Amino acid sequence: MRIIGIDPGLTRLGVGIVSTDAGRRVTFEHVEVMRSPADASTPARLLQLGSGIQRLLDGEKPDAIALERVFAQQNLPSVMGVAQISGVVMFLAEQRGIPVALYTPNEVKSQVTGYGAADKAQVTTMVTRLLRLGAPPKPADAADALALAITHAWHLGRGGAADRVGKISPAGETPAQRAWREAEQKSGTRRSPRH
Repeated sequence: MRIIGIDPGLTRLGVGIVSTDAGRRVTFEHVEVMRSPADASTPARLLQLGSGIQRLLDGEKPDAIALERVFAQQNLPSVMGVAQISGVVMFLAEQRGIPVALYTPNEVKSQVTGYGAADKAQVTTMVTRLLRLGAPPKPADAADALALAITHAWHLGRGGAADRVGKISPAGETPAQRAWREAEQKSGTRRSPRH
């Protein structure tokens, strides 16, 4: 199975491709960072990046896409740009019948490093080790894209859904997540989700 991880952004868009077997072993295939000029109009930037993504999807023929989920932050223009290019990715994927899975940065950090508040250097170090790379992928957008692809490969290896857009399917839970869910069900309480 081939998975493309995409770290969305209008200035820099990281793309990482890994392949995986039935287990958790992942193999590096490709990484790149697409760029668009900050002084170009938003439609021109979306066209430029979208054309690059289209080229990759048609050339690489992935089985799934792992995309970083947009999350709230102080910089509204940055959030808007990420949301806009994420929409382009989802559109192109849906056009080709490629399932899209969304992951928050903390979910990716937790999967790849074991710590949801890991910094970029820790993520890069683990991606380098897990993929047995001779040098760390640069810039950070490249490492983040590969981390997204690894996270989704492991999710699928646990029997999780390929199109993880909403809630995680119970089959894709880690043992700790399953135990937590079962404890909540037994107690009749539910923690409200964080946004």
